[in-house]
Amino acid sequence: MSKPQVIDDEEHERVHERVAAIDVAKDSGVVCTRLPHPSRPGARQSTVWTVRARMGAVGKLARQLKNSGIELVTLESTSDYWRIWFFVLEGCGLAVQLVNAAQAKNLPGRPKTDKLDAMWLARLTEMGLLRPSFVPPAAIRDLRDYTRARTRLVQERTRCYQRLEKLLEGALVKLSSAASKLTTESAKDMVKAMIAGQRGPRTLAALARTRMKAKHDDLVEALDGMFDDHHGELAGLLLDQIAFLDERVTQLTARITAAVAAMPAAWGVDSDGTTGPDAGTGPDAVVLPAAARLAEIPGVSQDLARAIIAETGLDMSRFPTAAHLVSWAGLCPSARQPGPRTRAGKKSQGDTWLRGSLGQAATGAARTDTFLGERYWRIARRRGKAKAQVAVARSILVIIWNLLKDPAARFTDLGPGYYQARTDKVKKIKNHIRQIEALLGHPITITPKAA
Repeated sequence: MSKPQVIDDEEHERVHERVAAIDVAKDSGVVCTRLPHPSRPGARQSTVWTVRARMGAVGKLARQLKNSGIELVTLESTSDYWRIWFFVLEGCGLAVQLVNAAQAKNLPGRPKTDKLDAMWLARLTEMGLLRPSFVPPAAIRDLRDYTRARTRLVQERTRCYQRLEKLLEGALVKLSSAASKLTTESAKDMVKAMIAGQRGPRTLAALARTRMKAKHDDLVEALDGMFDDHHGELAGLLLDQIAFLDERVTQLTARITAAVAAMPAAWGVDSDGTTGPDAGTGPDAVVLPAAARLAEIPGVSQDLARAIIAETGLDMSRFPTAAHLVSWAGLCPSARQPGPRTRAGKKSQGDTWLRGSLGQAATGAARTDTFLGERYWRIARRRGKAKAQVAVARSILVIIWNLLKDPAARFTDLGPGYYQARTDKVKKIKNHIRQIEALLGHPITITPKAA
């Protein structure tokens, strides 16, 4: 018989006396309140009505709920329709929680209507059976809008380059085969010259800069195609769109930098205790700015650091441990243990924007001669690059949690030889001997090399 395990309730597992829940739709919401019955002691009473999703109507609802002494309001995270309810009710001083639709799902076999959904949500809230989702503060939400918009523009710019490459391939110009990529200034100059009417391969190849000059003969062959005026017109449109996107990406980058600098929690601290937007940049700084601390991690640039901050926020008290943050990001499988057997669970969807940034960081870290780079290739050799990328992304997120949890902490690389230094050589030799004996079919003896 196993020893009984005592587990304390979590913060959200509280029974509430006066609660409300809203089944959210695009144009309206069904509100249900659960209050003590006015004439039957110990009994409960539900009241259900419909409210339009408008600022005035939701504000009136907030005042009504406050007058009723509502302790907690629950919203189901339906698309983006929950935002007007959450922000207005929260702004009026009510305690509001947003919950995942999977947690608030009605039981199978029960009828499903908006009214019944609101009542079921109110009952779950009353009994403390719902875990609130993470909704960042206003400053982080604004920053998140900027970083996500920048990411979309960068993705659109990449698609434009892909369309340009497809257009050149259709014109039998193999520039992307000779050049490393079309984003280089040399490649852009050649495409612009072709748009302007230049068709001579040698003249175009002469526009190569720096290291691309060494590929002159290969460029001459690659630029000998059937590029005509209609190709030039389409290529010009694509280059104009790329230039426009470059300008907007630069504009958003500056806005993101300013938004992070405006957050006191992201400021550094100088050696004399001075803090501010420009503090913490000196060599003797006590605390580095948040983005600079994260940028010390291999594979994490300043832009990626700001994008990560926009998703996680700066207050790590919302995530009691690094494992909670990893789970929220969707970088670990769920637990599945039926009886004595433990099975691999499904990965949750998590924050796809955060996971994308961490995937970029993991890919960058794989190219470095660091602990994270060694970890990537160590796992990739056994389980493939996809598994290795997720594992390193998880390691990076654990590091990020620790750096944001303690602003005075600094990243320290364990080094590429970390695993090798901790390998038991005797055990490894025995494993190799056992494998050789299995192949040969008879025991072998190892003789130490003479000194």
